[in-house]
Amino acid sequence: MGEDLSRSVPSLPPAIESADLEWRDGQPVSKRFGDVYFSRENGLEETRYVFLAHNRLEERFQALPSGSTFVVAETGFGTGLNFLATWLAWREQAPNDAQLHFISVERFPLTRSDLRRALALWPELEPLADALLVEYPPLVAGTHRLIFDGGRVRLTLYFGEAREAWQSLSFQANAWFLDGFAPALNPDLWAETLIQSVAEHSQPGTTFATFTAVGAVRRALQAQGFTVRKVPGFGRKREMLSGELDSDSRLDAMTDAASADGEILVIGAGIAASLVARNLADRGRRVRVLSKGTGPADGASGNPQAALYVKLGVDYGPETQLALHALLHAQRTYARYDQQCASDGFWHPTGLLQLATTEQEVSRQARFLDRTDYPADVLRPVSAREAGELAGCPVDHGGLWFPASGWLAPAMVCSALLDHPGIICEFGCKVTGIAPRNDAWHVTDQRGRQWRADQVVMTGGHEVSDLLPGPAHYRFRAIRGQVTQLPAEALHDPNTVLCGQSYVNPGHQGYAVTGATFDLRDSDPEVRPSSHRENVEKLDSWLPGIWRDGVHPPIETLRGRTSFRCTTHDYQPVVGPVGAGPEGLFVLTGLGSKGFALAPLLAEWLVDRITGQPACLTAALTDRLTLSRCVSGTR
Repeated sequence: MGEDLSRSVPSLPPAIESADLEWRDGQPVSKRFGDVYFSRENGLEETRYVFLAHNRLEERFQALPSGSTFVVAETGFGTGLNFLATWLAWREQAPNDAQLHFISVERFPLTRSDLRRALALWPELEPLADALLVEYPPLVAGTHRLIFDGGRVRLTLYFGEAREAWQSLSFQANAWFLDGFAPALNPDLWAETLIQSVAEHSQPGTTFATFTAVGAVRRALQAQGFTVRKVPGFGRKREMLSGELDSDSRLDAMTDAASADGEILVIGAGIAASLVARNLADRGRRVRVLSKGTGPADGASGNPQAALYVKLGVDYGPETQLALHALLHAQRTYARYDQQCASDGFWHPTGLLQLATTEQEVSRQARFLDRTDYPADVLRPVSAREAGELAGCPVDHGGLWFPASGWLAPAMVCSALLDHPGIICEFGCKVTGIAPRNDAWHVTDQRGRQWRADQVVMTGGHEVSDLLPGPAHYRFRAIRGQVTQLPAEALHDPNTVLCGQSYVNPGHQGYAVTGATFDLRDSDPEVRPSSHRENVEKLDSWLPGIWRDGVHPPIETLRGRTSFRCTTHDYQPVVGPVGAGPEGLFVLTGLGSKGFALAPLLAEWLVDRITGQPACLTAALTDRLTLSRCVSGTR
């Protein structure tokens, strides 16, 4: 929910009800539970005493081996104070190349404005609090992955019930913060089934701490195999509990599935490959990118402009849930990398209008708004008049306004992502074969060069199917798409991305991109005047006021580009292990026309899988994206 947005309790997904606060002496108190979020004496010192000290985090951080991963899990995010205190200790004590994963659940998340007000109480945390506020997601139920310190710190924030979170998330914790309100005020949080989930997500030697000392919590922890100790509490609290899961030895750092010493091969250099390679490199892996082109983004990712856009379903099912969370993650991802870019920038968050330009779309959007509830900082309905004001050009239709979306310069994105000391790029390298040998993967190119790797990630659109090992045939389709570059001086140049029966972007470097055609069973790679005419006539049909002089430019003067998007039989992407041969071969493809929106989140999950780190997506979503569902027979 937006900072200045006041709304009633949402009754429909995906929005989630925010915390209902009152402020007493400048500190937040939950009206719902009648309890404080932190000690009135000193909340930060309480966090350090209860959670950091009694999990021995500073000494454990200092003792971590190079390149390791440490996982902290928490049962109530609240104001984020525990996370920020842990992050600060990590910065000060852990090796520079170690990875911190912090996993937390919140049923009633704070709005961004309440979060800002609460964290302003701790000036020493201000730089970290500001970073958290920038990344803090809209109040949408489900899993959000936030990334800090160049990928050194990852926060997996689940908005929803704790019981649902622990049943659906995949991770093993090294330490638990059993936070939340007092058991008598919030009994659901402390149910025996939830404590059982805590044990299931713990490895031998995992520690815990909680500010409560009630007998029911102590007995539930002991029943799950935890050693429990009563120790002095903080401030006016006489006692608290701490302990660990029984074991003969302590295992403080997770062992990653991919060795930090082994090079990982990524095939392709489009948006999927670039995001996977950079994600791996940011986590300390060495990556070699093999691409047949002469530079980044030479295939389907290489258009001059790309709109960051998804079309959300009328009913909030798994496909729409994935699309929404992917869009939100993509907005954060491109903004974060754009800040690190030394050039003029590739991410343009102009906002995006999805206009209802047909009776069918008017009806669809009406049903969409009736059946679902989205926070206004994700999307909101607008009239034709407001749409025109936002666009800054004549618009005849209302629709949906996505304020945080926009457009990208694809080649700049991919180049910036691949510009990392841990990534080596080899262009002009057309991969012709991938085969298992001696429990590893051997990759061959057109000149007979070979590379050996334990892990290989295949991107590259529909051409992936020609390289996959085994006799299976896969239901991938290559769809021809031609875009048209319209001279900006011929347009009432829009301020924002406009989507109707096609799309048009704001002008950039003298041109605005529109399109693209959707040409099934058409393998012609050439730019055709007939496709330019199709793009112009389609744009003219739903946005006739776009032309400055009332007419479009001569077709024969227009420039453009043709590429081939890869989609699957069910129009859902493919991500995950291949399953043929030894472990270590992965694929990310089938993104269709929504690659720039889907790829950041899918790449994040895929690298979670490759490295054996906590997953940012639930199995309920990723099980629908397996390669095996696309098998149709043998070659």
